[in-house]
Amino acid sequence: MSVFHKIKLRPEVEDYLQAAFKNVELISALGSPEVERKYERLLNNLSHPPAFTTVRVNTHLASVEHVRSLLSEELHKQYKGFSIPFLQHPKLPDILLIPVLGPRKDLQELSNQVIVGAQCGNAVLRGAHVYAPGIISTSKFMKAGDVVSVYSDIQGKCKRGAKEFLGTKVFLGNGISEVGRNDIFNSNGPLKGLGVKMMDPIYLSPSFDNVLSSYIFLQNLPSSVVSYVLNPQPGEKILDMCAAPGGKTTHLATLMHDEGEVIALDKIADKVKKISQNAALLKLNCIKTFCYDSTKALATDQAECGQGGPPFLQESFDRILLDAPCSGMGQRPTMACSWSLKEVTSYQPLQRKLFRVAVQLLKPGGTLVYSTCTITLAENEEQVAWALQTFPCLQLQSQEPHVGGEGMMGAGLSPEQLKQLQRFDPSDAILQGMDLNSLQGFKYEDMIRLANKDCIGFFIAKFIKVQ
Repeated sequence: MSVFHKIKLRPEVEDYLQAAFKNVELISALGSPEVERKYERLLNNLSHPPAFTTVRVNTHLASVEHVRSLLSEELHKQYKGFSIPFLQHPKLPDILLIPVLGPRKDLQELSNQVIVGAQCGNAVLRGAHVYAPGIISTSKFMKAGDVVSVYSDIQGKCKRGAKEFLGTKVFLGNGISEVGRNDIFNSNGPLKGLGVKMMDPIYLSPSFDNVLSSYIFLQNLPSSVVSYVLNPQPGEKILDMCAAPGGKTTHLATLMHDEGEVIALDKIADKVKKISQNAALLKLNCIKTFCYDSTKALATDQAECGQGGPPFLQESFDRILLDAPCSGMGQRPTMACSWSLKEVTSYQPLQRKLFRVAVQLLKPGGTLVYSTCTITLAENEEQVAWALQTFPCLQLQSQEPHVGGEGMMGAGLSPEQLKQLQRFDPSDAILQGMDLNSLQGFKYEDMIRLANKDCIGFFIAKFIKVQ
């Protein structure tokens, strides 16, 4: 079955999303046929990986030129001698872009099959190998060393250990099994480690398992933009309210040359541990992590204030990043999602609770950046309209760099306000498969434009707290 299909949503979630994307303001501006086309592109594009793998260079340890040289050697090995061009982003100087080749249409589907879960399937489409815990089913007699076809069970219908699966599945490519069926489904508990080494994936992306771990960080393009928009300065005190797994946290620390203080909060201990591990791996010392619920990060008086940690007094921070928990409906590829409408709509109240705390913790004259990795109007533009109405002390600011599109109509914001927002909208991308031959025909400027549009769905708003 082809990887080309629209994301599968629950009917009530699709109705909700459709209502947001086909709102009166947008239809009035673009016309009903164009809005319909945009919505169909959105559903289609969400099921595909972005056109580029985005790599952030840890400039705290090495120059972009040095890491680019090391990466070139690594890619030469992985692509078996083929020369893959990769680019430095003109507005994000520490960002390198590596084209994703595919979808490849010359791969033969084999009778020896491995079925993986949807999350594992999404990772494979972005360059990962298959790890044993992600395997749900295999052919009856599969053994280590077999060449197998890997499929994603996008509807979650395959039973663990099944010897055959005839339900809806998406072909992800071919690989070599590292383990046999009996090893995977033995009675001693789930197997760990590599399950299938992907030799011929349908989308060809580099693997970064244990590759230049201290020098690079895999990070989606819009996520890299956020830290530049916040623009932290050396010596400042920064709060990252929902910091795990630490990509933006470590980027902030790098941009301020590891001088100052970045306080990173998350309420799940294992996630906080991951932030600390990433900070240590990248040799960053100005990051302080705390396992703490950011909705409770505001101290009511000096006696309640933590000793160097949360809760904090009002107006404690120069800049705050609220990369809020969200429905995540901008993540790509997502071939299917099982979220209920209740789950999708549960985030707006939480985001507002966090926002209220952020405004109080921010110093007058300080900068607050709000971001999400979702595409819903309710979690993005509607939140901006609510914030401007609720907090007279906040002023919406233009963003630099601005490489995404404007905000989406439908929340009652003015055209000038929409221009100050930054929305990365997958419906704006026109998917065009890439192979080694087509890469030669792309100009640098065309590839950068493609990278800016063909990425995950994301939203950024920047505010200043007036004196």
